[in-house]
Amino acid sequence: MRIQNNTAAFNVWANYSTNLAKMQSSMSKLSTGEIATTDDPAGVGISERMRAQIDSVSMARQNTDNAISMMQTADSWLQKINDQLSRMKELSVEAESGTLSDSDKSNIQVEFKAMQDEITRITSKYTAAAKFNGLYLFRGGDGSADTDGDKVGTGEISVQVGADVNQKITISLNDLQVTNTQSIGSIHTYSYGDGTTVLGSSHDSVTWASVIDSSQMSIGDSNVVGKLEVAIDYVASARASVGAQQNRIEQTNSGLLAYEDNLTAAESQIRDIDMAQETTEFSKYQVLTNAANAMLAQANQLPQNVLQLLG
Repeated sequence: MRIQNNTAAFNVWANYSTNLAKMQSSMSKLSTGEIATTDDPAGVGISERMRAQIDSVSMARQNTDNAISMMQTADSWLQKINDQLSRMKELSVEAESGTLSDSDKSNIQVEFKAMQDEITRITSKYTAAAKFNGLYLFRGGDGSADTDGDKVGTGEISVQVGADVNQKITISLNDLQVTNTQSIGSIHTYSYGDGTTVLGSSHDSVTWASVIDSSQMSIGDSNVVGKLEVAIDYVASARASVGAQQNRIEQTNSGLLAYEDNLTAAESQIRDIDMAQETTEFSKYQVLTNAANAMLAQANQLPQNVLQLLG
């Protein structure tokens, strides 16, 4: 019987300290829902890298959402331009009627010019109505305003659609300004002799500016109907391009969503705790700590037996 070192009490105290530390660790995990760095240092490192990737993918997905909104806005404006061109063609066909007086044709020209001016207002100059978040949609380039001479930046609109370097998609939108002299198609006409013999033909190039600039085309010009048909086809092609690019970005958005979901699930397997299992562990260590506390009190009573020997 020894009184200098109560080994039984020390052993109980050691077990008590161990169980108390484990119970506190379990409480920490339950309060955060995550493992501690000391539980799996390598796993936590992998988890942090995954979390950074998840956050970046989420931002890339937000970029694609914004790009889709921009494409939808562009398509809406193209629809309005198409409606106005269709009305202009309708008016040009009406003006070809030989039953109209000069006054009637003059009235038609007033509306015809109004349609041209409205398309110009939508697409051209720094006052262009077709914009998205400050970017010009139909002035070419990257859409950003350049105050030097009322121009736009060169290049194309670039969207970061991935979490890693240079994972980008470029978006191309047509230049529909009144200053655009690009050829958008041609009008082909033929003259015939007897039967199907072709005597001559003409192939006139049509520029976008010549259609929407009221100083270059009026209701009384030759081939107005043909020019408008070419312009309508050009805008229809622009809308098809917008739709194709939007569909691509939507597919990218869907892929990013699946990627983010898979990354989140993988990160969860590493970092998140099983709450049901951890609750069981907490209950176990809580019972063991209380039991050890009770045994420590008993062990501290053992040296008292020496007093019986001393009488």
